[in-house]
Amino acid sequence: MIKAMTISYEVGDNLYLNLTNKCPCACTFCIRNHADGAYGSDPLWLEHEPSMDEIIADLNKRKLKKYCEIVFCGYGEPTERLDAVLETAAYLRSRENCPRLRINTNGLGDLIHGRSIAKELCYELDVISISLNAPTKEDYMAVTRPKFENAFEALQKFTKDCVKVGRAEVIMSVVDVISKEQIEASRQLAEKLGAHLRVRTFDD
Repeated sequence: MIKAMTISYEVGDNLYLNLTNKCPCACTFCIRNHADGAYGSDPLWLEHEPSMDEIIADLNKRKLKKYCEIVFCGYGEPTERLDAVLETAAYLRSRENCPRLRINTNGLGDLIHGRSIAKELCYELDVISISLNAPTKEDYMAVTRPKFENAFEALQKFTKDCVKVGRAEVIMSVVDVISKEQIEASRQLAEKLGAHLRVRTFDD
């Protein structure tokens, strides 16, 4: 018997959605480097990217009112499947007791799709959480290792665009593997862009 793919998994009071394994980055601290799952979940490597029918069937097994947030975040960059994120968000909104909807993104969706996606995301989601990772381009490129040369500039533009839309809460995040000085510099950059900074622990 083939084991079902892990499309959704629980972490604390939140439900996480794993829609793709594609990602344009190879972050040095990425959990994918040393584990098949996250926070005790079943393996998050997908046999194939789930269809909308598969996503909806999975969500229909869940009682939405038990969660504080539903988070688009799995073993890949969610905006690689932008249409699926937007369609899933719209479906969740149509259900009773839909909690807050958040996306954890590397902020490179504009480069992935060749256009600005901020407005689409901000009108469907409540929280946009963007991985800043480092306060300077040199450090960002070293830690994040994106395939795009202009990634650091693009994530800043995406952040500003989301703030400008004004519909969703915009957060930038760093992981506490960087120095206190870098964290403070990251905070200053996030505030300059109009966002708040969240400092995540390595296993958060």
